[in-house]
Amino acid sequence: MSNPPPLLDASAYSPWKVRAFLHYWFARVGSMGAYQMQVVATGWLVYELTGSALDLGLVGLVQFLPRVALTLWAGALADRHDRRRIAMLCMLAQLAACAALAAGAAAHALSRVTILALVGGIGAARAFEMPAMQSLLPRLVGTRQLPRALAMSSAAMQTAIVGGPALGGLIFLAGAPVVYAVAGAAFLAAALLMFTLPAPTDASATVAHADQSLFAGLRYVRQQPVILGAISLDLFAVLLCGATALLPIFARDILNVGPGGLGLLQAAPAAGALAMSLYLAQRPLSDRVGRTLFASVAVFGIGTIVFALSTSFLLSLGALALLGAADSISVVIRQSLVQLETPDAMRGRVSAVNSVFIGASNQLGEFESGVAAALLGTVPSVVAGGLGTLLIAALWIRLFPALWRRDRLV
Repeated sequence: MSNPPPLLDASAYSPWKVRAFLHYWFARVGSMGAYQMQVVATGWLVYELTGSALDLGLVGLVQFLPRVALTLWAGALADRHDRRRIAMLCMLAQLAACAALAAGAAAHALSRVTILALVGGIGAARAFEMPAMQSLLPRLVGTRQLPRALAMSSAAMQTAIVGGPALGGLIFLAGAPVVYAVAGAAFLAAALLMFTLPAPTDASATVAHADQSLFAGLRYVRQQPVILGAISLDLFAVLLCGATALLPIFARDILNVGPGGLGLLQAAPAAGALAMSLYLAQRPLSDRVGRTLFASVAVFGIGTIVFALSTSFLLSLGALALLGAADSISVVIRQSLVQLETPDAMRGRVSAVNSVFIGASNQLGEFESGVAAALLGTVPSVVAGGLGTLLIAALWIRLFPALWRRDRLV
């Protein structure tokens, strides 16, 4: 099967489809970038207000817990209602929270409890936004273009993850209220872009025959070995390879590069992921995707081991960029399989399950890394995580042979 034409080739697709994807792409960049900017401002503001490291942890916790508690409901909502409107309302809710934070910061009227309540609201809004956004994309671009579109979407996320904190930190020189105001403006722009997307076709006939229960997504994933294998493989790989949570230790005690070097180390995985996402958008995977997925997870583990053993700053940067690129391949394949193997009437709930797995692996992976480093030492714990990932990849080949044998995404 020949590769599809470039996603943004207006001569190959109707102008409205190209325009719709561009609006979706910029809305995703705007929303994620705004979220990253408010994270920077909130962290600094809370630490300045309380001087407590525990409170910094609480900021992350109150944004993470709604994702776990509400995501299944959010997935069900995305399967029953207009996904554009859900995403747009979530962005407007985050705009309102940013406006309240900006006003409170300007008036010096923010307390610890107020800040936690407002960022908890942002976390709840994002719990509903993510399944809606993820399950919306297949309708916009169609099945054949989905892998390339997901690579472009991944590039959007990495662009925001790299640029959002940097921009937020720069704007913070003008004060926290300005950061929140800019983040609010970005949320507003993203919401307006969502409003301009074409209305979905009537899917009521499909929905009427679909399992409407809240836990249908979990049941569906359990019954689909390709989806379950891909999601669980990523879960355990990220859970075991949590080297990024320990970067401050490597920067200060092992590589001796200071805060500036720490910033580069933190940016390296995202830079590698961004480069690979752009490459996959131009050259989408066409065959042997199952083997490619397992190979990318193995490279992720090897990159982690190399980083753990490295005493060279440049080698460490290269290893982190490598594991970021490998993770990007895994993300694109996993997201493509999840969307392509799932009926549209259930994409919201299955995307919600995927979102919970991703959140759990990231958050628990950071916790696991800290505990393992305390028990085994920093370098041995990261090496053990990389070796564990290689072991998981080998075991999953035996447990999920259908995933290993999968040839094409579409």
